[in-house]
Amino acid sequence: MNPNGVLLSGGREQATITPPETEPVRRPAAPSLSALFSSTRRLDLNLSLIVFLVLVIGVLYASVLFRLSLDWWNDPDYGHGMLVPIFSAYVIWTSLRSYGPLPWQPARSGLAVVFVAMALLTAGFFGAELFLSRVSFLVLLAGLVLALAGRPLLTAVRFPLFYLLFMIPLPQIIYNQITFPLQLFTSRLASDCLRIVGIPVLREGNLVFVPHYSLEVAQACSGIRSLMSLVALSVAYGYFAEKRLWARIALAGFMVPVAIFCNGIRVFGSGLLGNYFGPELAEGFFHAFSGWLIFITAAFLMFFLHAMLKKRMLNRHD
Repeated sequence: MNPNGVLLSGGREQATITPPETEPVRRPAAPSLSALFSSTRRLDLNLSLIVFLVLVIGVLYASVLFRLSLDWWNDPDYGHGMLVPIFSAYVIWTSLRSYGPLPWQPARSGLAVVFVAMALLTAGFFGAELFLSRVSFLVLLAGLVLALAGRPLLTAVRFPLFYLLFMIPLPQIIYNQITFPLQLFTSRLASDCLRIVGIPVLREGNLVFVPHYSLEVAQACSGIRSLMSLVALSVAYGYFAEKRLWARIALAGFMVPVAIFCNGIRVFGSGLLGNYFGPELAEGFFHAFSGWLIFITAAFLMFFLHAMLKKRMLNRHD
């Protein structure tokens, strides 16, 4: 008899098929009660830590953030500041979606960053310097991200954290060092343009005198307002519209002379209208409307420059 068959009558063998042995299906074991309790305790611990950190930050920075929000509301130079946290939050959300799941690698070096933030907050408090106290809040956020989540998450959100700097007003000493030269340059540019069109001009510092009108290029008219807003706009636009770092820097740097030049043209228009039509027209509707017009014109110039940069790169590749 064949080992794979059986012997029938007459000496014939009939083959039999032995079914292959199948392994039993292994179902995943149900989690034990101890594992469930351990994960629940870990989740409760994380939530408790987050709540504790939020409370501590609220106590330390309540007055700092409140005064910062008042500056956004009362200082026209930083009216764009209230939009900056909204933009940064949106960028963080899109960045985390594009990166996908990130490994959590808490780093002890984040505690050192937190210590630096507390040192800046203390120096700002005793030195009555709001800028240091406000910057310390951004340093604290970066330190907490590094300490709790690690370098991968900090890398993913580094740009929106950096962009939050645009919501913080400059220190007054730096602000004055910037605005005064801008006032002089703007008044000089407006005076030269008025002479070109044939209007006699006398300029004394930031004061411009024409035959039937006189104007003062004050700090509010120095162009610092449009300069800060346009630079913040160009950085945000470059982040979404351009992948090359040098092109992003070029867009932001280009907005500085554009904002200064456009503001000089605005003052020139005020002097021109004031000389021929009186101060009512120069200081009324035109003063407010020209600010928006200059801002929109500078934004279109930024788009034009970006289009030229992209065209140049395409021609170089061809």
